[in-house]
Amino acid sequence: MPKKSTTPSLAEQTPATGGVAAVDKALSLLTVFRQGETALTLSDLAERTAMHKSTCLRLLASLQHSNFIQRTQGGNYALGREVSRLQGIYMAGFALGDVVYPILQDLVNKTKESAAYSVIQGAGQSAQRLCLYRVHSEQMLRDHIREGDLLPLSRGAGGRVLLAFSDLNKLAYKPASKEAQQLAQVRLNGYFAAVGDRSPDLAGIAAPVFKNNGALAASLTLTMPSSRYNEKHIAAVVAAAGALSQQIL
Repeated sequence: MPKKSTTPSLAEQTPATGGVAAVDKALSLLTVFRQGETALTLSDLAERTAMHKSTCLRLLASLQHSNFIQRTQGGNYALGREVSRLQGIYMAGFALGDVVYPILQDLVNKTKESAAYSVIQGAGQSAQRLCLYRVHSEQMLRDHIREGDLLPLSRGAGGRVLLAFSDLNKLAYKPASKEAQQLAQVRLNGYFAAVGDRSPDLAGIAAPVFKNNGALAASLTLTMPSSRYNEKHIAAVVAAAGALSQQIL
């Protein structure tokens, strides 16, 4: 029997409450595959999961039996056809709004301000910002952007974030311009916050939402009257955008 490691495995670091340890360990072998990797060696899997090779082999045998893992001709391990089958089922039932609305609502509950999920509509110089999803603040004084509204990319927190993290910024501004430098700072900060950028009476905080492959998906924006602007909301917006980025395909 192999000696128990003093270092907790990946599964042991984040165990499921009331779950089965062996299942946690088996699933951890699937989660360590990264974008662009077609196969991993036994050593790779053992190192990334912090499990003994012998433990990995036993778990891999079960995963192979269920077609979640397959062996390559070179003897390495790749994701099996069952993963693809389940992805197809998931995609068939995937509704973006079901993912976005709960996070927008949670952000609104925390901040008491309005939240929106916006995407780029169009291409080139004619591209605009489309408000795809929105949850309104219950406060009487608020902005009145609605789902389906089109707004400029060059003004407003959501538009500037979309511009900063897409290739459109290269078309809009010369590299040495003040605007290009501002967008570079947005990319460095990971968010944009301003008072009076789109309207003197409004303030906004926005952060980018990314797809699983790293491509820009949208901007998540919190808007409020200028008089209620609060820098403490920046962390909540960035966290909400990060939570969405883990779920957008």
